[in-house]
Amino acid sequence: MYLKPPPGVVHAPAPLSRTGIALLALAMLAPFVLYFQTAGSMVSIWNSSETFAHGYVILPISLWLIWRRRENFSLIPARPYAPALLLLLLAGAAWMAGRMGDVQVVMQYAFVAMLPAAALALFGPRLAGSLAFPLLFLLFAVPFGEIFVEPLIHFTADFTIWAVQATGIPVLRNGTRFELPTGSWSVVEACSGIRYLISSITLGSLYAYLTYRSNLRRTVFIALSVVVPIVANGLRAYMIVMIGHSSGMELATGVDHIIYGWLFFGLIMFLMFWIGSYWRQDEQPAAERAVAAGSFPDAPGRLAPMAAAVVALAALWPAFAAFSDRANHNPAQVRLAEPALSWQVAAGFPDWEVRYMEPDAQLARTYERAGLDRKVRLQLLYYRNQTKEKGLISSVNRLTAERDAFHPLSSRVVSEQAGDRVLPLRETVLQGPDGNILVWQVMWIDGQYTASNVDGKLRQAGARLRLRGDDGAMIALAAPFSDSKDQARAALRAFVADNFGALDTALAATRGR
Repeated sequence: MYLKPPPGVVHAPAPLSRTGIALLALAMLAPFVLYFQTAGSMVSIWNSSETFAHGYVILPISLWLIWRRRENFSLIPARPYAPALLLLLLAGAAWMAGRMGDVQVVMQYAFVAMLPAAALALFGPRLAGSLAFPLLFLLFAVPFGEIFVEPLIHFTADFTIWAVQATGIPVLRNGTRFELPTGSWSVVEACSGIRYLISSITLGSLYAYLTYRSNLRRTVFIALSVVVPIVANGLRAYMIVMIGHSSGMELATGVDHIIYGWLFFGLIMFLMFWIGSYWRQDEQPAAERAVAAGSFPDAPGRLAPMAAAVVALAALWPAFAAFSDRANHNPAQVRLAEPALSWQVAAGFPDWEVRYMEPDAQLARTYERAGLDRKVRLQLLYYRNQTKEKGLISSVNRLTAERDAFHPLSSRVVSEQAGDRVLPLRETVLQGPDGNILVWQVMWIDGQYTASNVDGKLRQAGARLRLRGDDGAMIALAAPFSDSKDQARAALRAFVADNFGALDTALAATRGR
């Protein structure tokens, strides 16, 4: 019979044996070994991108935070918790789904999520719960955030132009580029503030955990860590433009504006931490934390079976992935079937081409139709046995590169009739040195068409799970225009009506070869 201890009295669990410690270490390290390539992909991004270089310090910080709570291992017994195996199973399934669709960030998040799930299974809710933040802090190691670059670019451009106009300076805007009487400016990826935002959220979360005990205060401070750097980056961009304008474009137009940006960001973070320190809370004593978590006498747990289950579940998905790779791999070289188009090959189109990873086969031609005073450029890229270095859907695949003569002005999804089907298309306006181009894009995946990267990844994953391979293609149609986009739309619409059936037949034939 067990009697609840008096308040403040804590029963110390029996220390783990060396065998138990070895089993825990083996089970926690197993994901690093089994998912070594996924872990390596994270390190590769840390190496290649300054935005995510902070990933190197996340694991050491997490270990240090756990070390600060090392007394919890003496105060709270480790009790293996079987329901946590379901979380581990779901994380593995998410990793597999990400791998099938070649979505690297999903694989990385799923891999990192396995670590707190394994800790919950091995330690139990109370001990793992007392280490929740250090375990979940590992998620900041995943290099995620590029999806926010475009919205941040547009917000920064909107904010900067509004602020400059409010100052009384006339501005001529063209997309994310704008001109002042003293010179031209452009808001590009480096100006988006994504580095400041990611750094602020990471540091803000760590500061909130170390400074406050109230979850409300922590939540408020983390929310400020999201909002403040976005607004601050707009102010930074405005100040840089004003410095350049006031100095006759002598200052803040080169690398020095990057230095100004980091100094300004450092000042903003210092002010946030300084103001936040006025509401700091003293740390709760270890014994009180243990009692609050619910301390019970140690009960013998089935540590060995649980450690074996954790390793087995972690190993399940890499084994299935290896089988899937062999089943989906198509050793045949891609031979692109020639589409039987009714339009004639022509010349004299603006010097533009898509900036995609090198495909297995491609077709790039300009066509014209008798009686239609408008040319259409066709680019068809075909991919097979895709990898992160050669894929249809990737963040590096774009219509233009940063330093190209052409740059995008607007983009939206439209629908057009192509025979008996409604075709989803992404319509983009590109501005060039000698005029504008209207581009229609669509992806062909598993015999279906989509203009959405998310839908495309889901279709890729579905095809690979059904062992149907990963063949995919991108079709881009472009037409120049001067005054009205409707002129270009009419030419593209005519090309689709006359030739899309032939393109569809050619893609199906290529896949069957």
